[in-house]
Amino acid sequence: MPAELGGDGRGTNPEQLFAAGFAACFHGALSLVARQAAFDPAVISVEVTVALGRDPGDVGHLLCVDLVVRWPGVDPEAAAPLLAEADSLCPYAKMARRGTPTTITLSS
Repeated sequence: MPAELGGDGRGTNPEQLFAAGFAACFHGALSLVARQAAFDPAVISVEVTVALGRDPGDVGHLLCVDLVVRWPGVDPEAAAPLLAEADSLCPYAKMARRGTPTTITLSS
């Protein structure tokens, strides 16, 4: 359990696993659009940090996501539309933006 929730903070927590999945998914989407635009995606790296934050107006928590793309040698103006397209393709980014339909089933 994360230290923010009273745990010892050791080991891999769900936020880290979510961050790894988000980074891999966004990297894949950006690599696809980069190749389609004749850019070499080999130098792209994506780092995602996910943390728990307070949900304003609620008693619960929410996930806060910080996504950093490193793309050496690519002009920021050329990269901007590709980043936007990757954001529209990546299921993790869509989920972060729109939420995710969830079904909860109790099984005995």
